[in-house]
Amino acid sequence: MIVVLGSRGQLGQALKDAIGEAPEHLFLSRASRDYCGDITDTAGLTETLMDIRPNIIINAAAFTAVDLAEQEMEAAMAANAKAPGVMAQIAAKINALLIHYSTDYVFDGSGQKPWEETDACAPLSVYGKSKLLGEQAISASGAKHFILRASWVYSHHGNNFLKTMLRLAEERDELRVINDQWGVPTHADYLAAATLDLINLATPGLGAKSQSVPDWGIYHCAPAGETTWFDYARLVINAAKSLGKAQACKKISPITTQEYPTAARRPLNSRLNTSKLQMALGTAPPDWQEDVMTTVHAVLMGTETDDDLQ
Repeated sequence: MIVVLGSRGQLGQALKDAIGEAPEHLFLSRASRDYCGDITDTAGLTETLMDIRPNIIINAAAFTAVDLAEQEMEAAMAANAKAPGVMAQIAAKINALLIHYSTDYVFDGSGQKPWEETDACAPLSVYGKSKLLGEQAISASGAKHFILRASWVYSHHGNNFLKTMLRLAEERDELRVINDQWGVPTHADYLAAATLDLINLATPGLGAKSQSVPDWGIYHCAPAGETTWFDYARLVINAAKSLGKAQACKKISPITTQEYPTAARRPLNSRLNTSKLQMALGTAPPDWQEDVMTTVHAVLMGTETDDDLQ
């Protein structure tokens, strides 16, 4: 049995699509009534997981408002640091596999080299610190676990940079977009697919293959390539224009991080080295542009749903 927390967010929706809504699996969100899906209600969460005793716990819920976290530190820590630790302790007790998602924001963004899983972490923001503390709590628990770090997650569900660019390109004649932060846009569907691949390798009886089980721990998960927010936006808007959309936008201008101050500091280098995951899965990731183009088409052709509740 698989329990997915945060099932109404963009990653949760992708996991639901990938896993399938079979009766033996449970998809929980804050709005769930029969079972506790609010990860910050640790008493309710504990009762739910101890009652259900799933084989696999997938935590796709998080406090993801990076700038707001600077003001609401307690809420960010409750969701991103304390709750994953509680899940991990329960997973260890019931011998369940815990899968959790983290972020490139655990790094300070220095240099240009893609970050490896073993590189020292030095988050710049409350959000990044809260996610790092969650990782550390899981690692210290003794539970079987996979932590997938990803960068710039988006999908055709919910709210994200891609959909914001499409909306603004219908409203403004010029967009100013940061051009000195580097990373890789990662579709939630790709994260979900990698999750299932790891599950299939790691869980005998639930589809495990003959290969050796991947080591528990942290894996970087992102498509191939690298880009800036500016070039990402340019691809999105040009793809939209090819479909007859985004006609208001006449110009996209590159700016620096200093020209766009935010409450939380962002890393300039969010490149992730994914060699460890590629070796574990035996597959190479797709180029990042492929999913972006497909998603622009899905959003503009009206095939998406806009449910972004956690």
